[in-house]
Amino acid sequence: MTVALTCGEPAGIGPEIAVAAWAALRGELGLLYIGDPAHLPEGTPWEATDPAGAPEVMARALPVLARDFGAPRTPGRPDPTHAAHVVDAIAEAVALVSSGACSALCTAPIHKQALIDGAAFAYPGHTEFLAALAGGGRRAVMMLACPELRVVPATIHIPLADVPAALTAELLEETIRTTRDALVRDFGIDAPRLAVAGLNPHAGEGGKMGREEIETIAPLLERLRGEGFDLAGPLSADTMFHPPARARYDAAICAYHDQALIPIKTVDFASGVNVTLGLPFVRTSPDHGTAFDLAGTGRADATSLIAALRMAHELGARRAAVG
Repeated sequence: MTVALTCGEPAGIGPEIAVAAWAALRGELGLLYIGDPAHLPEGTPWEATDPAGAPEVMARALPVLARDFGAPRTPGRPDPTHAAHVVDAIAEAVALVSSGACSALCTAPIHKQALIDGAAFAYPGHTEFLAALAGGGRRAVMMLACPELRVVPATIHIPLADVPAALTAELLEETIRTTRDALVRDFGIDAPRLAVAGLNPHAGEGGKMGREEIETIAPLLERLRGEGFDLAGPLSADTMFHPPARARYDAAICAYHDQALIPIKTVDFASGVNVTLGLPFVRTSPDHGTAFDLAGTGRADATSLIAALRMAHELGARRAAVG
């Protein structure tokens, strides 16, 4: 089984952490780096191959599905001429996992502004682009996961002032259903326990600090409990993330971006993994950006990418086993 690994933004740390991840994982799993081998750090042992040959190549070199991006890499300085190739690498990886040639997809970080400037990229980010490539009108859901915690923000990259209107019963229900389905199918949890955070401080405190919990969240949760969902909430977010609380659920559904990401980055900053739920294939990525300030310095930390590749391999194997 081979995990497709896209190159991400060449001027970022993606090429460097890809090589570090290969060195750490070459006796453990197979990966196929999709990108320009000329962008890899000098002296990197690499070998051109395809998904079928990647596991055998892993022992001696980084397996690469080699593509010519047409211009060299300058660490820390995005080149607009690379943008279309970065987008093509993602699309090619999706085709490989969709066909079954690769078992899962792991993506190195992209730089959205570079893709907009160089390729008129029309998506807010990786997640939305992958959902479009998958087709079927899916709305992908973002999970951040580490061994101690899984969190899912119902709303993501929008201003905080827009969250109350965006957090509809329909959106929250779709998020809860997608999360439960993924925990069963991909994580092997037969009866997932979900904790749902309130939007307001103290989960609204009976309406004194907001009525979204009373009018939207609580009625939805009660209806879903009637279908057999194991749901706790709406809960006050400030008491959901200490160790005894985390032991009572398998994933936390949060109202907005920082409500979810602050606790997981506090619990495990280096090893968090971004998992996209609701796609017809497995996709993970490291929980960090391109880190232009570290590119080319030799100080980039591959811990999150290593965790993301391991999780992609494990989830892909589980999904293949259940069909």
